[in-house]
Amino acid sequence: MSEEQDKQRNTRKKENNRLLTKAAIIGVVAGLLGGGIAYGGLSAANLNSNASSSTASSTSSSNTGQTGSVTTSSSGTTKVNKSRTTSGTMTSAYKKVKNSVISVLNYKYTSSSSSSSDIYSIFGYGDSDSSDSSSSKKSLTLYSEGSGVIYTTANGKGYIVTNNHVISGAAKVKVMLDSGKTIAAKVVGKDSTSDLAVLSIDSKYVTQTASFGDSSSLQSAQTVIAIGSPEGYEYASTVTQGIISSPSRTITYNSNQMTVIQTDAAINSGNSGGPLVNSDGQVIGINSMKLSSSSSGDSVEGMGFAIPSNEVVTIVNQLVKNGKITRPQLGIKVAAIDELNSYYKKQLGISTSLKKGLYVAGVTSGSAAASAGIKKGDVITAADGKTVNDVATLHSILYSHSVGDKVKITVNRNGKTMTFTVTLQASN
Repeated sequence: MSEEQDKQRNTRKKENNRLLTKAAIIGVVAGLLGGGIAYGGLSAANLNSNASSSTASSTSSSNTGQTGSVTTSSSGTTKVNKSRTTSGTMTSAYKKVKNSVISVLNYKYTSSSSSSSDIYSIFGYGDSDSSDSSSSKKSLTLYSEGSGVIYTTANGKGYIVTNNHVISGAAKVKVMLDSGKTIAAKVVGKDSTSDLAVLSIDSKYVTQTASFGDSSSLQSAQTVIAIGSPEGYEYASTVTQGIISSPSRTITYNSNQMTVIQTDAAINSGNSGGPLVNSDGQVIGINSMKLSSSSSGDSVEGMGFAIPSNEVVTIVNQLVKNGKITRPQLGIKVAAIDELNSYYKKQLGISTSLKKGLYVAGVTSGSAAASAGIKKGDVITAADGKTVNDVATLHSILYSHSVGDKVKITVNRNGKTMTFTVTLQASN
């Protein structure tokens, strides 16, 4: 074999090795990224084949079929299609509230110990017998973060609604605006029962306010978006989309039953206090909590809860006017009878014919209920003419009234139906 032939053979070997190596690398990449890459590679190869068979002067053309279209063009002339559509998106809704959504920063005082020895101690001149060798200093530290939404301006102030638990125990509250600017905020009022709070800032910083929609008109499967700062202000203005899983769900929060909106829009730590928004760009709820695990410890996904806007409006208006919520009460302790087993029902003397209602387990002396004649052992079946099956329903009816209002309470006493007129008193 001549030297020239040997060189040619070595060249062919090197070329083959390069091709094999390249094929192996492509195979690994396709394996890492999944079948979509492999399928995409095949499609690209077919398109390249079509392109190479066309002449250099060919122009772009489209051949549309029932399942899509195939585009043919000259090599290297692919362009971005700049025609736009917002069909099926929530972009316009987001834009209506985007600048009104803010991050809420909760600062608390923390103590830190530091040596009180001066610079001379470094060189051994300090008083080693001194009992005051260290001191405790307090400093403001960012403790927790949440979200909020600016809903109105009045008297030179911008008003923000958020969750009470977001600002709980705060020594100082600041808010980070959509622009990234951080400013001080004042707590106008807060309410632990509803888990709502109102903050205020100088209105000169307000560029947009959100409006409230009617939460009583919500329907299951309605599209919504949640906006806020999950995991902190680094992810401010994060948007997640979902549906209304249930427009009215009863849950227990801080030993109180609440009626909330359930959604599968992703809600994470830091989203608390942010708005749940409908397709019209209206706030129909304030995101408050999520269920991450069941009572058995199983992981749960897609179960977030928001306080309905109709309740939010009622609460924030009272907080702005009075700084607190004064709720009317009956002055009784109750238990839903459908949650009691047959043994307890028998012991309490509850009629077997009663399937729903609230058993009165106790009546406070001098209370509104006691003054009206309601007694321990009665079973409340209605209030204001509306059927009462659980505590949340009774609360909802009572909270729609003011202190001093008269409410008719219907009870079952020893099998007999009786109605009492109760003058509501203020809660403590």
